[in-house]
Amino acid sequence: MIENELNVSIVIPLYNEEESLPELFSWIQKVLSEARLSYELILVDDGSTDKSWQVIQSLAAEHKEIKAIQFQRNYGKSAALQKGFEVVSGTVVLTMDADLQDSPEEIPALYAMITQQGFDVVSGWKKKRHDPLTKTIPTKLYNWAARRITGIHLHDFNCGIKAYRLAVVKSIELYGDMHRYIPALAKYAGFKNIGEKVVQHQARKFGYTKFGINRFLNGPLDLMTVAFLGKFGKKPMHFFGALGTLMFFIGALLALYLGIDKLFFHKSAQLLASRTAFLLALVAMIIGVQFFMTGFIAEIMGRNSSSRNNYLIQEKIAC
Repeated sequence: MIENELNVSIVIPLYNEEESLPELFSWIQKVLSEARLSYELILVDDGSTDKSWQVIQSLAAEHKEIKAIQFQRNYGKSAALQKGFEVVSGTVVLTMDADLQDSPEEIPALYAMITQQGFDVVSGWKKKRHDPLTKTIPTKLYNWAARRITGIHLHDFNCGIKAYRLAVVKSIELYGDMHRYIPALAKYAGFKNIGEKVVQHQARKFGYTKFGINRFLNGPLDLMTVAFLGKFGKKPMHFFGALGTLMFFIGALLALYLGIDKLFFHKSAQLLASRTAFLLALVAMIIGVQFFMTGFIAEIMGRNSSSRNNYLIQEKIAC
């Protein structure tokens, strides 16, 4: 196997960060030069409305390490990372934010954890944060829920600075707001050696936080989507079929019990059709059939999907 000549690819999504970009690049350049690591820097401008792109153009004209992508409009961080991942080629891929809150000083240690300690993914943990309570409290709730649902014991799923083996970012697909749960996507793709490193969190120097109420609302939904697709994406009938069968079975048993009770024990009782329990039994059976049909339709759609036989292969011998 030919060793990759490029040590590190750094993907930085950004939105309205014209003031921080020159300082960020100088900092990255200094750290990686001292560590003697070859690198490329992929800057993805997510539809900035300030002069971020002009600053990027100026930096790229002077430094061959810089590559850049400009979106026509704002698509979100997941889209920016996805396009960045598509063009990276370094042995280790790092992501970090452009607001100077992620310290480039962490890069050599993260690189070593991937290349020397054998981790597939290393997530940063901002143990001491310099964010307002309106951001830290929802973040703690998300992390608690994510640990319970995914089984990955990380303290900070949404930390901007992370390191990945190249194969990881080439094996996952980001959309919506799935960037928060990349470690979970990596786990479901078969990369289970996931580690964590305490990193320094810098106070914001320029601009303002992009954290809003929409993230508070969308976070749990994205987490449930990631968990569901990871476990049942290839076999939806296992979920919907089992749930539908259970609902139908409960409804049928309740209806049978009520029927026997009416015929043999309480013949003078009110008609079954007027009893609330009987109506609940019918509803349970109808919902059960609907769940089963949902799973059936999902299986048909899966069979017709062009990606139905896309499986990640780590290695081949004589094939």
